[in-house]
Amino acid sequence: MKSARSLPGEHLDAIKVPGHWLLSRLGKRVLRPGGLELTRCMLEGLSIQPDDDVVEFGPGLGVTARLTLARRPHSYVGIERNENAAKIVRRYLRGLGRNCLIASAEQTGIATAQASVVYGEAMLTMQSDRQKAMIIAEASRLLRPGGRYGIHELCLVPDDLPRETRELIENDLTGTIHVGARPLTIAEWHALLAEHNFRITHSATAPMHLLEVPRLIQDEGLGRVLLIAGRLLGDGEARARVFAMKKAFRNHGSHLRAVTIIAQKP
Repeated sequence: MKSARSLPGEHLDAIKVPGHWLLSRLGKRVLRPGGLELTRCMLEGLSIQPDDDVVEFGPGLGVTARLTLARRPHSYVGIERNENAAKIVRRYLRGLGRNCLIASAEQTGIATAQASVVYGEAMLTMQSDRQKAMIIAEASRLLRPGGRYGIHELCLVPDDLPRETRELIENDLTGTIHVGARPLTIAEWHALLAEHNFRITHSATAPMHLLEVPRLIQDEGLGRVLLIAGRLLGDGEARARVFAMKKAFRNHGSHLRAVTIIAQKP
């Protein structure tokens, strides 16, 4: 296993590092809100084939990249801001047509219409409305006609959730994970994709149980869960952060879910 020193956020204290990188430092590998189950659901919906050219926004530690590569697409390109994360992803890339670039999802630097599949997980939620629109527009630019775009994000329920409740959830999540959290309702996610001329072909949800023990064991396996627990016992600051995140997720559990949406470009 890669040393924690090589992981993103290595230079930050446990009380300051973004929540997802803190979890990775502790040994957690699956950092998506709906876990591996919803990631696999997204990949099934994208139906990646050997003739597909795939672009992944924000591959992180490369868990989904490995699942994608197992489907043997014609090409795969990851777009990652963090050099340490990109180095981890590159360990899984073998042969021609596999790469991980340092760039932003808003401006990838890839030529227009180079992809048949684009997807991103747990990234749009952390962006402003303007940045969400820019990333989705970039996905559309990269895709050829008929291409598929998949997202896996946090969502709010129900669709008519009061503004005051939304703001409370956003503030609590942002304060605990130390990254701006701006989830949308399912209807809003659909509408945002439709604004960029995407046609929704599939949508599914799962509970937001990222830090619940059954999900941890399902995603990580018992051995890694015990490893994470051991590291938490030895790090008081990290333990306090993780418990605060878990408390926030539980407090708003009735209004928080994970969603995957598959959309097609005309």
